[in-house]
Amino acid sequence: MRLRPAPTTNLQERDALVLAHVDLVKTLANRLGRRVPSHVEVSELVSVGVLGLIDAASRFQPSLGVPFDAFARRRIHGAMLDALRGLDRVPRSVRRLQRTVDATLTRLRHLLGREPETEEIASALGMDTVEYDRVLDELRAADVAVVRQAGNNANGEDLVEILMDGDDGPHAALERRELAARLAGALAELPERERHILALYFQEELTLAEIGHVIGVGESRVSQLRTQALARLRSLLQDGLAAAHAH
Repeated sequence: MRLRPAPTTNLQERDALVLAHVDLVKTLANRLGRRVPSHVEVSELVSVGVLGLIDAASRFQPSLGVPFDAFARRRIHGAMLDALRGLDRVPRSVRRLQRTVDATLTRLRHLLGREPETEEIASALGMDTVEYDRVLDELRAADVAVVRQAGNNANGEDLVEILMDGDDGPHAALERRELAARLAGALAELPERERHILALYFQEELTLAEIGHVIGVGESRVSQLRTQALARLRSLLQDGLAAAHAH
């Protein structure tokens, strides 16, 4: 396994940056949501944007003199744009499958009162674990925005300026606190192995093959577990947003 430079921020610093800037994700998602087709849900943009924020916090280097807010905007917004571009390339059948898996995770979570095991997810989908693994492989095609860099977008800066929202009133502050709590809770709910994989992928920037070497499984299995972890995180965030709207 090749050596990589140590991350500039440790896990505590990264988590503090993420929780302090989750409001930025919702702001950008809401503004972008007004400019995209109606079938694109804001909650999907939020969950993708949160992953972009985690990636930004993992890669941030204060020594470069760039404010984290500006650095994170580009990556969050870029992740959302990549997700929208990805939707154009992903077959509708795969997107429907992704929604089915997300809904199943939510239903099982409510029924069991905990995060479901892989076998339970497969059974609820009417599959065995081998079939479910194939589903996770298919869903990899829909997971296109996780590791993209917003800086690769030609007009990224101009678009970010358009999407900025200055709302900082009491209601916005309350929403920021609620979203921060939901994100912290969602990350904490992930099974330990899947949290470990996401940490190695985002924080340590290891490849799937390298992660497989660390945890003792093959690259394809790491890919499946990462896809499942992201599905859980997306489902948890959407579940939290839906519960908040119900109240």
